[in-house]
Amino acid sequence: MTLLSVLIASALIFDFLNGFHDSSNVVATVISSRAMRPRTALVMAAIAEFTAPFLFGVAVATTVGKEVIEPSAISPDVVLGAVCAAILWNLLTWWLGIPSSSSHALIGGLLGSSIVANGLGIIQIGGLIKVLIALLISPPLGLVTGFLLMRVLRYMLRNATPRVSTTFKRAQVFTALALSLSHGTNDAQKTMGVITMGLVASGFQQTFEVPLWVIAASASAIALGTSLGGWRLIRTLGGRIYKVRPIHGFTSQAASAAVIFTAALLGGPVSTTQVVGSAIMGTGAAERLSKVRWQVGREMVTTWLLTIPATAALSALLFLVLQRIFW
Repeated sequence: MTLLSVLIASALIFDFLNGFHDSSNVVATVISSRAMRPRTALVMAAIAEFTAPFLFGVAVATTVGKEVIEPSAISPDVVLGAVCAAILWNLLTWWLGIPSSSSHALIGGLLGSSIVANGLGIIQIGGLIKVLIALLISPPLGLVTGFLLMRVLRYMLRNATPRVSTTFKRAQVFTALALSLSHGTNDAQKTMGVITMGLVASGFQQTFEVPLWVIAASASAIALGTSLGGWRLIRTLGGRIYKVRPIHGFTSQAASAAVIFTAALLGGPVSTTQVVGSAIMGTGAAERLSKVRWQVGREMVTTWLLTIPATAALSALLFLVLQRIFW
């Protein structure tokens, strides 16, 4: 019971940090383009993220909690090691101001502690492939979608006056809302999957079904984190890649929301950080390649590549420490 309580608390802390960390993804462009005030944008995003799991189901939670690691071989200390590793990685990358993937961190953590505890046979290859495909394909999709949408808009608006920027400023409220809903639909569910894994492993549930209180607690934690905002990362995504104008904010948010929503409804956990960052770069590149500070993109890619192996190694170490503490 003590171990399960620690697991649930740690999972909700991870969810809070996920919201705090990923608030940059949701509101960076709408703030940088001055379409919304920072506090208003964050509060709107938090409300949407709390509501999303109740509206769009828990397909991603089922994928994370049931289809990657063999459920019968999961124990609370395995899950706790994974969550703690993801928390530490999120804190490190937040402190450095580098947008990283909470999804990658959690998947890497689950793989590391599970393999140390039970060997490679615990991995469900089909589910892992599904997750990796979603994680790997979604960033290029975000870049391409942002690029194509921007090209279409530029062509359609080739004779427009500068007043069109006002229209895009207002439209960004709706795209920011859609992106917030997609983020809540995808990211909050990862914590729901982890907590439900712990409940099944501890014998409190016989089957993998996400309880209503888990949905409410996870949605509340990510919404609270989002409302407080990760300003270091907001500055990175909103200004360091290039100077964001209303049309860029509208286009990148629309492209990101489309990719994330599609993945969530199919049960594929994706990295909101990756998708939004890629969409911003694709939108800027559609005007001219030199507009984008590609060095920032390279830093993000390097972090993404390091996340799974780093959190896997860290969670394996934490699992061994937890075994000594609790057993």
